Amino acid sequence: MLRLGNREFGAHEPVIMAIVNRTPDSFYDQGATFRDEPALARVERAVADGAAIIDIGGVKAGPGEEVTAEEEARRTVGFVAEVRKRFPDVVISVDTWRHEVGEAVCEAGADLLNDAWGGVDPRLAEVAARYDVGLVCTHAGGAEPRTRPHRVTYDDVMADILRVTLGLAERAVELGVRRDAILIDPGHDFGKNTRHSLEATRRLGEMTATCWPVLVSLSNKDFVGETLDRPVKERVLGTLATTAVSAWLGAQVYRVHEVAETRQVLDMVASIAGHRPPAVARRGLA
Repeated sequence: MLRLGNREFGAHEPVIMAIVNRTPDSFYDQGATFRDEPALARVERAVADGAAIIDIGGVKAGPGEEVTAEEEARRTVGFVAEVRKRFPDVVISVDTWRHEVGEAVCEAGADLLNDAWGGVDPRLAEVAARYDVGLVCTHAGGAEPRTRPHRVTYDDVMADILRVTLGLAERAVELGVRRDAILIDPGHDFGKNTRHSLEATRRLGEMTATCWPVLVSLSNKDFVGETLDRPVKERVLGTLATTAVSAWLGAQVYRVHEVAETRQVLDMVASIAGHRPPAVARRGLA
């Protein structure tokens, strides 16, 4: 059972986390949701399309202009409060590695801290414990925030992913974070080249076998683009194929841009696996 905010998700219930970037330089939408009005419209559409979690980020993952903790908080805190007011049942996640920002967004109503940089600020887990919110424990290969991998190597990438994410998860439990509010994330593209990310996907069953809920952030990422030699705006089919494989291997939470399309993929995989009945049953009954 996964419990975030006032929501509970069963072990076989796939969960969509919709991305809402409060940045002017997002790699995917180039700032389309930087202003409040389009960002709130994005939240409304995502919830209508089946997202249970809204993931709000104030700093793009890649290199770029410096964004201070104060500026990151300015971009996210007020927006979190407004989403909390308008959508009381949605789970609000904030993508941050900084404990100062984590504390401010928890005060504003966040339910989950998405630490995509793998505990680079160890105090973020302490904030999650203090505010009784969830925590995403991610493998980033020891990379510094907002850096790209350069000639990174692993003897066994999945062994390193398991060592790091399970260590972060157990530390969070020791600090007081609820066990049923912790997710582990292999960190596709973070501290990894394309072959590493493909192997992490292929071996995702080793993560799901730990019984920690697994979150995957696959949406339109560079490993998809390099695998298919496609630019950012032509990676949806590759993303959905990777989503289907991840679902079959037991991942539970999917951080995505295309919510409606992902919902169909996850529903289909769940039905094939026997965890979800068909939405209608007419064939052969007339």
